Amino acid sequence: MYLVRHGRTTWNKEEIFRGRADVPLDDLGRRQAQALGTALRRLPIGLAVASPLARARETAEIALEQLPHFVLRLDPAFTDLDFGDWEGLARPEVAKRYPGLYRQWVTDPGGVRFPGGESLADVEERAWPALCTLVQSYPGESVLVVTHRVVCKVILARALGVGSAAFWRIRQDTACLNALAWGEQGFEVVLMNDTCHLRVLSTSDASDS
Repeated sequence: MYLVRHGRTTWNKEEIFRGRADVPLDDLGRRQAQALGTALRRLPIGLAVASPLARARETAEIALEQLPHFVLRLDPAFTDLDFGDWEGLARPEVAKRYPGLYRQWVTDPGGVRFPGGESLADVEERAWPALCTLVQSYPGESVLVVTHRVVCKVILARALGVGSAAFWRIRQDTACLNALAWGEQGFEVVLMNDTCHLRVLSTSDASDS
């Protein structure tokens, strides 16, 4: 199972909460997706699935241009966390409007339900079963899932058995690659936050959030 965070958007660069907003990739994000595609050519991928949001879908589409005969499936189970009333707000504005809840998001993310939105548990309840279903439905196949930072973090935390308390200790840069293998004990994390394929890009404008 190859798990990928989408490429960069202007909202990533400006530290604006994205959530369900359909924000497209920026120029760097598109170049990241192209570099990702070069890396994916060396992997035995048999199926590709993406969140239906533009930034994930576009990342997958650009990357898969280098892999012939691929049909991309969209699965809303891998959609980003719904930040509710925080969506579209920059980080300093959120901290000003919701000081208590923002502090809790920083210190106890698993305990937060966003006003008008979801919690990390909600994300896990839809994304984890969808991931397991892919494994069961395509035995022996290598599957690519292109999704979002929160979704990647939640899946990796569940696979590692560390829970939401470790949410901020799992880093997921834009266009990073993770790999999970299915074994007798469930998922094993083989690779995490690999960005080696992005070294071909300029490092002067590679800020991630």
